Amino acid sequence: MTKTLLRSGNLDDYQSVGGGGQAVFTSALQIRETLRLQKHDALVACLAVPQVNDDGDRVDWYAPRAGKVVAWKAADEAVQARALAQLTLLFEAASRLSASCQQSTKTARRLFGALLEKALQFPGPNHVFLVDNSPVIAFWGFVNLNEQAREAPFACLQPPARMPDPAPALPPAGLAAAYSETMDAAAEEAPPISPPPQAEPEPAAAAATPPADTPAPARSRIRPGRLAFLGLPLVAGAAALLLVPDLLSAHRAESAAVVQALPAVPAQPMLTGALPLRPATVIAPVKEPPKAETKTVVLTAVPGDALVMEAGQVRAGTTGFLNGSWRVVLDAKDAVTGKAPLLRYQIKNNKGTARLVHGDSVVCKADVFAGLHQNGELQIKNRGLARCSDGSRYPLPLIVCTAGTSGVAQCSGRYDASTVIPLTFHKIGR
Repeated sequence: MTKTLLRSGNLDDYQSVGGGGQAVFTSALQIRETLRLQKHDALVACLAVPQVNDDGDRVDWYAPRAGKVVAWKAADEAVQARALAQLTLLFEAASRLSASCQQSTKTARRLFGALLEKALQFPGPNHVFLVDNSPVIAFWGFVNLNEQAREAPFACLQPPARMPDPAPALPPAGLAAAYSETMDAAAEEAPPISPPPQAEPEPAAAAATPPADTPAPARSRIRPGRLAFLGLPLVAGAAALLLVPDLLSAHRAESAAVVQALPAVPAQPMLTGALPLRPATVIAPVKEPPKAETKTVVLTAVPGDALVMEAGQVRAGTTGFLNGSWRVVLDAKDAVTGKAPLLRYQIKNNKGTARLVHGDSVVCKADVFAGLHQNGELQIKNRGLARCSDGSRYPLPLIVCTAGTSGVAQCSGRYDASTVIPLTFHKIGR
């Protein structure tokens, strides 16, 4: 049965993760087979099947089963929520299995546990697919370049948090309370309005009989006397306001007259029992400038075979100093021989080959390329896994060098975010 291709990509575009000094991707098929034999079918079903091309620099990821394929970002929120819950349960099961394996006394089982701990790492949401609404991860065992393995691998699949709608603006509580109290006070102070007394009809009016269908005009319920009484405070207040400027002017005139009437008092001289003295002039002593301290600069001799990152070439972005044959000494030991593997590089104009000998004289080769980063770091990468004489594949580290004292390169090899090994370059030829 033909399997569905989910995603393809170059291995140089991602950074592999792993454990126990080995990358997850180098044992991807073995990890899936081990999980299948141990009846962890749910974990196997969520891991895409990798297939490397003949050059070893590109990999295709296929769905483990047939079905309708939908990208993660194209699925609706309900399907994403169910798939995320399923992935969370699978991650918890894988974590328990990994912890159990790492407690084993068998070396192979401990290595499997260390690799399984990082197996569910992946670059991002674009590498997760839904096959018949079940999640499948492509490029598992990888993260984006210059990133580390995430503590919560599926946090990037969480939906973005929605901002709550702003609450409607309410009037200040103090303003509403003051308005209510003012209205209550006005209602209490308002004088009661009593109905006017009924006037006795005059004899002439009694004799006249008005028509029955003509309505009588409405009478006012406020007495004219009461209106006059209510208007008195307003008139008094207005009169008081008119008199305030005259009162202030009169008060100011009286104050000015009192000030002019007072006689000027002459200033009395102050008697002291001491002679007048001039302020003394203090001349500050002249301080001699401190003598500059002489520092002894110790120059360290640069080994003739060291890799020196010349400052001029680094500023220009060129790597002519890297041309030649190099022997790289790794601060690591081979599991079979107990010695450091032999690693050599032949580079010219940022391109070349790497040759590694490990184990029982197994020779591995790979194409490499080099370049300077914007921050001045020298990076040497390999194009895919190294092909070995016994038919296997072997991972080579990503080498990062920075200019140290006198420009001597300080280098380290990184297999993944948690496996970094110091190394040293020694030139052995042109």
